[in-house]
Amino acid sequence: MPGTGLWRTKSVEQSILDTDEPDTKLRKNLGTWDLIVFGVSVVIGAGIFTLAARTAGDMTGPSVSLAFVLAAIACGLAALCYAEFASTVPVAGSAYTYSYATFGEFIAWIIGWDLILEFAVAAAAVAKGWSIYLEQVFGLIGVELPTSFEFGSSGLQFDWGAVLLVAVLCTLLALGTKLSARVSLVITLIKVFVVLLVIVVGIAYINADNYTPFIPPATEAAASDTPAIEQSLLSLILGGETSTFGIFGLLAGASLVFFAFIGFDIVATTAEETRNPQKNAPRGILGSLAIVTVLYVAVALVVTGMVPYTDLATDESGTRSTLATAFAQHGINWAAAIIAVGALVGLTTVVMVLLLGQTRVLFAMSRDGLVPRGLAKTDPKRGTPTRATVLVGVVVLVAAGFFPADKLEEMVNVGTLFAFVLVSLGVIVLRRTRPDLPRGFRAPLVPLVPILAIISCIWLMLNLTALTWVRFLIWMAAGVVIYFLYGRTHSRLGQRIKDGDIASGGEVPRGSGSTE
Repeated sequence: MPGTGLWRTKSVEQSILDTDEPDTKLRKNLGTWDLIVFGVSVVIGAGIFTLAARTAGDMTGPSVSLAFVLAAIACGLAALCYAEFASTVPVAGSAYTYSYATFGEFIAWIIGWDLILEFAVAAAAVAKGWSIYLEQVFGLIGVELPTSFEFGSSGLQFDWGAVLLVAVLCTLLALGTKLSARVSLVITLIKVFVVLLVIVVGIAYINADNYTPFIPPATEAAASDTPAIEQSLLSLILGGETSTFGIFGLLAGASLVFFAFIGFDIVATTAEETRNPQKNAPRGILGSLAIVTVLYVAVALVVTGMVPYTDLATDESGTRSTLATAFAQHGINWAAAIIAVGALVGLTTVVMVLLLGQTRVLFAMSRDGLVPRGLAKTDPKRGTPTRATVLVGVVVLVAAGFFPADKLEEMVNVGTLFAFVLVSLGVIVLRRTRPDLPRGFRAPLVPLVPILAIISCIWLMLNLTALTWVRFLIWMAAGVVIYFLYGRTHSRLGQRIKDGDIASGGEVPRGSGSTE
């Protein structure tokens, strides 16, 4: 087993032992329903309230429901792999921790840096969306109160609504994960009710003619208006003229609505805080994914059945459609108002759980010394990583307050899919290298299921735009530089191997304790 330099691995046993250190110990107080609530609360948000209508109008037409199914299949295959890892390695950090045990420190750092991109950028983007809905809700009660304003003629904007949300949610997370779960439960029940209301009310207004053509043909106008670098990478490779409508549009749409499923993997980051991770973590991951998939497909079918997909397209001024658009066209203004309020409530928990996932990944990397160790210190009373929470809050607060949110969804998607690929591959590797490990949940049909997960995730990645790939590669290159300048020399595992406290492969020496 490689154990030196870039490829030194941290054994599963050592990862679990590290969770018992008093200064960096997380409190175990979450159960299955807490995890399902976290999963559903983060997944039902931006995707169901905004992406479904916009993707149908701009990219897929009525086949957006099929796009959701394709994205769900990829997520489901990856979810089985996440469930096995979460039950085998119940340690904070999710894909980062799993990669450390299978591929070595360098790949673990890469995936940790990748997860920082996923969670932080997603939290900032969704916070800005929340701020927009806040302004709309103010308008519903007759109050004209912009949630963002520009500094003079400088062009610099400040979004006070997004800043307020991030500050409040980080305070909640610092006060305790159980408290966060209770808040999530209340809000999640509200927005699930709103989603079900959308489905029940919208069914009465469905016109079957709106489903034809189910996959609209690619148009020449769309092709000429789309710069090459903003086409999907697969479309460019295969010589397609456009990734708007047609088969390429459907595939690109599946890659875009994948953003709507981001969050179920965050359940894995809370495994260390779960009372019985061997059973609760897999149930939380798979349960939350199953619930939201059914709701997403139902909403997509309703919204595209209520109005022609062409009425959902982004207009010339850049105004994007939402679920409320379809109801407003039918004069159901009360439903449009409820959707706006539901979106405001729904996006609240999305941001909170994204912040939770970000702090847990940063906490795990800090505990390993790849980022400053001080960030891993937990509050002795509440058992939460307060320092990491504050740092994440400040970074996301600045990003949400001052930076535009355009194109962020695709950046998040490529990072998440990359993580899914490594986790799926890791299941195959760990089955071969450590068949002796107790596994509370075993993914079925290994290696077939992980291989299918890898193929489907890479397929979705190829359907993201070429510009997204360029941005992603720049971000990852920056991460490599930081690792060599800081992480490699401050690695706690590297220091332990050097001092002889841990064997070169990351194994725990005899007499140092056992986790079994």
